[in-house]
Amino acid sequence: MTDARSLHGRILTPAGWVRGDIHFDQRIIAIDTAHADPRSDDALPLILPGFIDLHVHGGAGVDIMQGGDAARTVARAHARHGTTAMLGTTMTAQDEDILRALQGLSAAIAERATGTARVLGVHLEGPFISAERLGAQPPLVAEATLDDVRRLHAIAPIKVLTLAPEVGQHQALIPALSALGIRVQLGHSAGSYDDGLAALRAGAAGFTHLFNGMTGVDHYHPGIATAALAHAEYAELIPDLQHVHRGAIHAALRAIPKLYCVTDATAAADMPDGEYALGVQRVHKCLGCVRLSSGSLAGSALTMDQALRNLVSLGLDMADASNRLSRFPADYLGLADRGRLQAGAWADLVVLDRDLHVRGVVVEGDDIALD
Repeated sequence: MTDARSLHGRILTPAGWVRGDIHFDQRIIAIDTAHADPRSDDALPLILPGFIDLHVHGGAGVDIMQGGDAARTVARAHARHGTTAMLGTTMTAQDEDILRALQGLSAAIAERATGTARVLGVHLEGPFISAERLGAQPPLVAEATLDDVRRLHAIAPIKVLTLAPEVGQHQALIPALSALGIRVQLGHSAGSYDDGLAALRAGAAGFTHLFNGMTGVDHYHPGIATAALAHAEYAELIPDLQHVHRGAIHAALRAIPKLYCVTDATAAADMPDGEYALGVQRVHKCLGCVRLSSGSLAGSALTMDQALRNLVSLGLDMADASNRLSRFPADYLGLADRGRLQAGAWADLVVLDRDLHVRGVVVEGDDIALD
């Protein structure tokens, strides 16, 4: 148990902005506005809920699929950018490679290492996807069975599973997967609008990197993305301004009430230009963009603090942008004690200056070293 401490600034609470002190140990004790500093608000730091990233493949030169301590290294790198909780995300791969990644994630999930974000669980992105919509995934797809998923889930808790609903018996599996507590997301799919709608009615909860790796918005032949815009409450989107055009982001923001943002970060995140691993493949980072040798986008080098700045550049106010990086992903996972600054919630905080650069990060009451 850490000692109780306080931070002063402009604090974003579920009820809006307040100026005052937030008191916490591992959890938030209280937010006190009785002795607010009389200085101009512009001089005060911004205190937001820590970011929650539900789609992270890597960072700091390390890929989750490497197994071992890779997940902790990745969680440490992203914590420096304000991510206080995350899902370690896998790639489509051979069974033994997925097992190795899950074994490494299991250890990181069981015990949060000093200086790292909390690893909440696994986002299993592949192998249960369409060979027609691989994106940057290798051609090692498989059709899911309930026994397969249960076996993987027993190694490390799967919180989110990406699935192409039109493949084999996937549609029929969705209720059973949901009953395991797994959020089924539609993605890497060549399915139709009707496939997407049927999957939602069966219990699918969201969409993986909306617009990318799925059939799109065509007024004669609507696809999975159209089903999301028409019917989804939740969907994830990569706001690096490379994966999705600004206009499409605005359309999704209007259509999907709890659209939330992810990085889809690779090993290239928080690293200089160069070549990095993405599962069994090699990707190239150049000028902030990550691509396969073919030129196709392959994940990102995005961090959540840059995602916040990008959202603000699109015209979102700070509270709305924060919700899409913290509260909505927490709500999606059913976590009422993360993603918001209120008494009883975990003390997961990010402190920003007026230019929205990170000046402090707290994970469950512990300070994160920023360099």
